[in-house]
Amino acid sequence: MGMCFGVRDAIELAQERAAAGPVTVLGDLVHNETVLSDLRSRGVLIRQDAADIPTREVLVTAHGASDRRMESLRQMGLTVTEATCPLVHRAHQALKKLVVAGFHPLVIGQAGHVEVRGLTEDHPGCDVVLSESEIDALTERPRYGIVSQTTQPVTRVRELVAYVTQRFPQSEVRWVDTVCQPTKDRQTAAEDLAGRCDVVLVVGGIHSNNTRRLVDTSRARCSRVHWLQNASDLDPSWIQASDTVGITAGTSTPDSVIDAIEAALHEWAHQKTCTQTEAA
Repeated sequence: MGMCFGVRDAIELAQERAAAGPVTVLGDLVHNETVLSDLRSRGVLIRQDAADIPTREVLVTAHGASDRRMESLRQMGLTVTEATCPLVHRAHQALKKLVVAGFHPLVIGQAGHVEVRGLTEDHPGCDVVLSESEIDALTERPRYGIVSQTTQPVTRVRELVAYVTQRFPQSEVRWVDTVCQPTKDRQTAAEDLAGRCDVVLVVGGIHSNNTRRLVDTSRARCSRVHWLQNASDLDPSWIQASDTVGITAGTSTPDSVIDAIEAALHEWAHQKTCTQTEAA
């Protein structure tokens, strides 16, 4: 659970650049407000619109950006530094190879998500789907080349790839698995954890797609699942004295946030034990 190497590397790069001079991140470097607040305190500027960038150097987020977007930034006279996760880069390259090979590009992912925009902007006409109904609405193509947003549950991706094949039996379908290994590992661990717990706490930013997927996975195995961003979100009413509580966390969640939540739970458990002992 918790931060993956791609997120850690992106944060370290932003810190290094800020220490060397003014730098602006275009968009949220990662989808976690605790991380973003810390970066702001170190002098990192965060802007959502390229027209608002006040520094010479701009940092592309861990979610990546299209070649078209980065070239437009360079045309503005900006120095572009990429904090893109290597596994997102791999997804970009996989989609590009499929297009060059003559396949119509199809991305399984959340439309409008920054990573998905980065994947699709270099490929006009690229389709984005996340459900069978969206696949039903596609125009039939002779060949489909499929990749996915790196944080989608791989089981669900496989289901949708199979549905494309079923929906268009005359089409050639080629899928490259671009779900990142940290996402797969966390999904598998969350599923196992939720099956053994009375309550599951999923820790991560409210805009984090991979955290949202951990919530979905946990709810499939446990009826009492709560999504929280930090220890201040904890509610004592969620947990009973006899409960087994599991914790999992998205790939942009800092260790310090997870540790604070675990410490609070231990303190609650200690207090409940003391109360029960006094009552006895």
